[in-house]
Amino acid sequence: MAYTATNSNFTGSTGLSPAMQTFYNRTLLRTFEPELVHLQFGEVYPMPKNSGRLMNMRKLVPLETDTTELAEGNPGDGVLMSEVQQVVQLKQYGRYGNFSDLFDLANLDVNLSRKVEAFANQGARSIDAVVREELASCTNVIYAGGKTSRAALTSSDKLTSVELRKAVKMLKKANAQRFNGYYVAIVGPDVVYDLQDDDAFVKVSQYQDKENIYTGEVGRLFGVRLVETTEAKVFAGSGAAIGSSSTDKYDVASVIVLGKYAYGITSWKGARPRVIVKPSGSAGAADPLDQISSVGWKMDGFGVKLLQPEFAVRIECGMTA
Repeated sequence: MAYTATNSNFTGSTGLSPAMQTFYNRTLLRTFEPELVHLQFGEVYPMPKNSGRLMNMRKLVPLETDTTELAEGNPGDGVLMSEVQQVVQLKQYGRYGNFSDLFDLANLDVNLSRKVEAFANQGARSIDAVVREELASCTNVIYAGGKTSRAALTSSDKLTSVELRKAVKMLKKANAQRFNGYYVAIVGPDVVYDLQDDDAFVKVSQYQDKENIYTGEVGRLFGVRLVETTEAKVFAGSGAAIGSSSTDKYDVASVIVLGKYAYGITSWKGARPRVIVKPSGSAGAADPLDQISSVGWKMDGFGVKLLQPEFAVRIECGMTA
């Protein structure tokens, strides 16, 4: 089951009218949904409340090919599917800010709306980055330009269809299933800029089927659908030395290519960050003159785990500065 944020209640507030809560819910949805790029390809494992902090996910061991002929009227012996337990600990995430400026609860305050948007955006990007770090830990690695290590990569070693085809080959050989006929690659803006020079690149605007486009999807190439995010992993200053410098080194981009069921996500509340608004005066004696308001985001409990590492490939490459 893929992640979806539709029709969910995300805002928890004290002292706001129902109309204002509805307004800020809509603001939150509009702001954070486009940022949840890494999150959308994980399998969701619901975690009931009051059931501890550890979620037991299950990694299915792929079944071997079987060419044994069936005897007439005899189904033969069944196969016991093997599962490997993967334990994930749910953690809390969040951040808030205090503000001394007052806002009128009877009206929709433009400044408050901007604060809600800012914290919703940060919350979504932060949770998405937690998923990114887990995916970037995969051990199947391809280095662009024929290089053999990250330390040898320069800005000239850009991502090409060659590396994507290699990743597809690795996933096929691992029997990784596809998402509606395609594998998925998560890429940053600089990498997309370089890749669009490839004549085989098909833009989203050229798709015949525009109904099932992923969040951030920009195009496809050689059986891979490309989704873009500013939170794509970058190994800053970890490439080859720039010129004769012994300290300045090239940044290295990370491209994560995924098959289906590669990782799982879990949350007590369905993997949904929420924005919390506290108007001035809601803190009681802690705010004796009704001067302090606050806006923040919070994830009550969230966990992510790479379940099938063989279904994920990391491509490391240079990029246009």
